[in-house]
Amino acid sequence: MQEKEEIRSLSLVSPVWSRSTNLIATHGEGCYLYDPEGTAYLDFTSGIGVTNLGHCHPNVVEAVRRQAGQLLHGQANIVWHEAMLELVAELLSLTPPSLNRFFFSNSGAEAVEGALKLARMATGRTNIIVFQGGFHGRTIGTMSLTTSKTIYRGHYQPLMAGVFVTPYPYAFRYGWDPEQTSRWCLDELRFLLATQTAPEETVGVIVEPVLGEGGYVVPPRDFLQGVRQICDEFDLLLIVDEIQSGIGRTGHWFAHEHFNVMPDIMTLAKGLASGLPLSAVVASGELMDQWKPGSHGGTFGGNAVACAAANATLQTMKQENVLFNTEARGEELMKGLRDLQQNHPRIGDVRGLGLMVGVEFRNEEGSPDESFTKKVLKGCYDHRLLLLSCGPWNNTIRFIPPLIVSKSQIDDALDIFEMALKSAEAQV
Repeated sequence: MQEKEEIRSLSLVSPVWSRSTNLIATHGEGCYLYDPEGTAYLDFTSGIGVTNLGHCHPNVVEAVRRQAGQLLHGQANIVWHEAMLELVAELLSLTPPSLNRFFFSNSGAEAVEGALKLARMATGRTNIIVFQGGFHGRTIGTMSLTTSKTIYRGHYQPLMAGVFVTPYPYAFRYGWDPEQTSRWCLDELRFLLATQTAPEETVGVIVEPVLGEGGYVVPPRDFLQGVRQICDEFDLLLIVDEIQSGIGRTGHWFAHEHFNVMPDIMTLAKGLASGLPLSAVVASGELMDQWKPGSHGGTFGGNAVACAAANATLQTMKQENVLFNTEARGEELMKGLRDLQQNHPRIGDVRGLGLMVGVEFRNEEGSPDESFTKKVLKGCYDHRLLLLSCGPWNNTIRFIPPLIVSKSQIDDALDIFEMALKSAEAQV
């Protein structure tokens, strides 16, 4: 009877959610999810980069339980609550000194919307520059900034005006060396400012320090530095979208630290609260003071339980030295995947930072190979390893394990991935 009810319930959920599996997860622990029969699946998706401490870390669970018994909801316009004030202090210990003011929302899209509204109000300008392949959300505003796939924008046009797109240094796609690609992209950004949106009408640029949905593309080090220089030259704001790359995912608290670049505004979400809905806009006091009271808000932003989960997440990451583990396991994962690349020619590229790693597949003609990628994903799922694809052609598999993943779990994932590769090759 229960099985029939589950099947019926599945049929009543909107199909707009695309599905990577039909797994029903009854519970999770650490790096594993479990189905109703108790079968364990090694989860290298982390709920799309959310469960950085793994599923149901005891410190987070206890913090949620404690907060739920004290205060479920304290609306930010009406009262302060201790969990939010503690979270401000926690984040302040991690962010650069100039990023010292915080606004909390529920989702990444809300944070990006907030960042854009703040930038527009602070500058009095309207236009925004985005980079090809970026993903910033699914609301009308953030969808207008998103260029990673047409599925995110198709049939929703017309979108918000005032958005201008410039290339991101996806060196593997162009077939150029990284430095050449970076120079060209920076030249194109300058060309855009000279031909399409004048600096005096442009609030700034928004960029992912590592492309997420766009293919897990890591830019050359000098690219983001060049973007910062152009922003300074033309008096533009640099908004860095750390929603997928932040909170330790790349081995630093924030991915922009790898490139020695200072943003004017930063957005956070995903890994911040271990699965509870929470996001943040982070900026300087100088900028935040120009955000007129009442011109932005939200009923549930900075929810007390979500803030408590975030505090436990950040404190535990510090206590357990999770960033060190991220770097060490990331190096092992990248080495293992590059070793596999030597014997599997359909692996066109392996790239990443920390535990944000992508493997891009190409066919014998050098074209994106979505069909082969799907076969590899299915082979991994059949051996109880959960992975996701990304990129414009869905031909990049992304490895996003919890940041507490062990060496043996990395080895298990590599073994399963190799089996899936061989199985997919046998079907070609």
